[in-house]
Amino acid sequence: MKLIRTEDAVGQVLCHDITQIIRGVTKDAVFRKGHVVREEDIPVLLSVGKENLYVWECDENMLHENDAAEILREICQGENMHPSEVKEGKIELISDIDGLLKIDTEKMNRINSLGEIMIASRHGNFPVHKGDKLCGTRVIPLVIKKEKMEEAVRIAGKTPLFRILPYQKKKVGIVTTGSEVYKHRIEDTFTPVVAARVQEYGAEIGGHEICDDSHEMITGAIRKLLAAGCNMILCTGGMSVDPDDRTPLAIKNAGVEVITYGAPVLPGAMLMLSYYNGDIPVIGLPGCVMYAKRTVFDLVLPRIMAGEKITAEEISRLGEGGLCLSCPVCHFPNCGFGK
Repeated sequence: MKLIRTEDAVGQVLCHDITQIIRGVTKDAVFRKGHVVREEDIPVLLSVGKENLYVWECDENMLHENDAAEILREICQGENMHPSEVKEGKIELISDIDGLLKIDTEKMNRINSLGEIMIASRHGNFPVHKGDKLCGTRVIPLVIKKEKMEEAVRIAGKTPLFRILPYQKKKVGIVTTGSEVYKHRIEDTFTPVVAARVQEYGAEIGGHEICDDSHEMITGAIRKLLAAGCNMILCTGGMSVDPDDRTPLAIKNAGVEVITYGAPVLPGAMLMLSYYNGDIPVIGLPGCVMYAKRTVFDLVLPRIMAGEKITAEEISRLGEGGLCLSCPVCHFPNCGFGK
């Protein structure tokens, strides 16, 4: 720090807060640490009794927190988001669209481990809405070594740490299984739940077939919906290991690549995820999707609607955080489920 006359401080950076006290009106910082003094600030500073100021002594090897925040903003900001104004060395990123948030977690962790730098975010692979805050970035001290920020830039590379994938327009075919529904012994309460869930992401219901427990009939329904142009198929029910639950066999016989039959998630362990022709998801949904507030379907659906192909390894990593606690009041996704 160095001490200079207030009249000579234009363009200098304050090293501490400047407090203004007006009896019965205010007692607060009129300028914050890190503020760059402007010409119009001089009368205000003099009015609060500051004829001299402690300012940052410039060093070509150091960066002010605001300049460092801009570097972090550039490292993090991808398409479909915008930054807040820099305030006290902090910049936040805000979503411009509804979509799926993607984060390069490995790079973010490496940058955070450098010390004196922080990037704090919400969880990736979850939906965000237009106007949602995505992350906040800042450096911890008022000034930071340039070489440390250069290392952060090197780690980040040319691809932003944060992306938002817009949802794709899906034409969804639904295959409802079960002789009790097929023969009108009970009302179909599964299909409306599933249809409403995918329509939240802008999907169109491209067809609906009701089948008994014959695996041949279910396979035929899947193929019929594919031929009708559906680019996503959801099969409801018949997903357990009971002998008369034939939906998994029917899906396999439709000529798909099975990614997984089973997921380390409760509710939803009997999920089946497969792809037809490489990129058309054909999914077997366990019965819990019909009645549970949140299930494995809520963890995979946003990614599928954003056009991502989910791998078996990614499914296997859902175990930690894969237990829904069935809270009396559901706060998902603002809870630990899926994280």
